[in-house]
Amino acid sequence: MPAEDVSPLPDCAFPALRDHLLTHSVRRGDFTLKSGRRSDWFLDAKQTTCAPDGMLLVAEALLSVLPDDVTALGGLTVGADAAAYATAGIAATQGRMLKAFTVRKEAKGHGMGGRVAGALEAGDRVAITEDAVTRGVSMLEAAEVIRAVGAEPVLLVPVVDRGGTVEAMAAEAGIPLRALVTAPDLGFPFERDVS
Repeated sequence: MPAEDVSPLPDCAFPALRDHLLTHSVRRGDFTLKSGRRSDWFLDAKQTTCAPDGMLLVAEALLSVLPDDVTALGGLTVGADAAAYATAGIAATQGRMLKAFTVRKEAKGHGMGGRVAGALEAGDRVAITEDAVTRGVSMLEAAEVIRAVGAEPVLLVPVVDRGGTVEAMAAEAGIPLRALVTAPDLGFPFERDVS
């Protein structure tokens, strides 16, 4: 497409992260989403969250938005794992000790059991992350598990908000949302805005 036919992207708080996502994670074509809807674009955010240079960009962005009182970072496996663990490791090199954990999709039937793996304790103040959200259900499921172990979810921070509906659901649950990048930042409408 000639450069003059390309609409400029809106301002984004994390342009390097957005550019990495556009280069490595966004695919154009004809896709059927998990919701059953058709879309002309697909986001495989793991191509950013699992790439070495992408990990650095994600960690830098996450660390810049996490409140100082957050002590742990994690969410539902597999979407949260790369962002949480990379960010905690990079934070440690900067003197910030963040615990990282995973919420399993179901309770483990052996060993210590339960749905949480990793470093999470009662009393922790938690930021819940995810590589990409459309509706936000998995982030809110993770919040319930986190509350059940006595920790407090204080922020939902997806790398990409594709759907545009998670903010209202988060508000109902009493948890603020801070997406690092949104579908409009990538040049696409929120899924909720697509008929």
